[in-house]
Amino acid sequence: MTDKKKQQIGIILIIIAGCFWGSMGIFVRRLGEYGFDPIQIVTIRVTLAALFFVLVLLAKGRSGFQISPKDIPLFIGLGIGSVLLFTVCYFTAISMMSLSTAAILLYTSPIWIMFMSILFFHEHLNRKKLLALVLAFAGCVLVSGISDGGITAFGLLAGLGSGIGYGLYSILGTVALRRYSPYTVTAYTFMIASAGSWVICRPADLISKFSQATDIRLLIVFCFLTALITAVIPFLAYTLGLGHIEASKAGIIATIEPMVATLIGIVVFSEPMTLMSGTGILLILSAVIILNL
Repeated sequence: MTDKKKQQIGIILIIIAGCFWGSMGIFVRRLGEYGFDPIQIVTIRVTLAALFFVLVLLAKGRSGFQISPKDIPLFIGLGIGSVLLFTVCYFTAISMMSLSTAAILLYTSPIWIMFMSILFFHEHLNRKKLLALVLAFAGCVLVSGISDGGITAFGLLAGLGSGIGYGLYSILGTVALRRYSPYTVTAYTFMIASAGSWVICRPADLISKFSQATDIRLLIVFCFLTALITAVIPFLAYTLGLGHIEASKAGIIATIEPMVATLIGIVVFSEPMTLMSGTGILLILSAVIILNL
């Protein structure tokens, strides 16, 4: 397979990941109706995703579970420092400021990815990448909406922490993929993220909400769908994509997530399409197209 073909496959996989992540709002809102708080929804999501990834790894062969002890800190970084950190920081930011402001701070992630890629992987910052980065970030700002809500110092740190944690997955994931298969990387990442999430989710309260549900079977099915659609498929696609394209490019392409979320809001929840959000969508699409020229 030629390098160009591999890059095209990588881009398609990152786009698929962004599209599935963009659907997260549907599932988060539905689980919220059952009384689960955001951290508990994260716990349900990453725990069931870990189960899916373990089953996939078992199907691929038990040898996939073999990792070097010296790489345990790498997987702790992926599970705790990236997946769990960015999610907890993001929901903390949401609780302290407007959703649009928190989303804008989350999507500083391509900036952090680019800086870290230059520092650790010696990637070149050319004009095309820089232009795509500016367009993508501007598009995210417009799609999320420009908020005039107050921002506290702690809220700002939490929002920036979500962006850094989100970006860290691309960096650490690229390192892990040099030594292990995407299935090993995702399985260990989510097993560790799941273990960490149970420490902070108030387990007794979470379990009691399941026991109080009147339609427990439907709830369990919906929880599995949440994990499959918002975690298993997108994280596996993104990790596979990282094996074919640069981390900085992947980070920019993944900014289609808020665009997809906006479109779902319009179609599913009858939210209005504004001139600002429409312009933002065009800017994000322009960034993806520029990276493919």
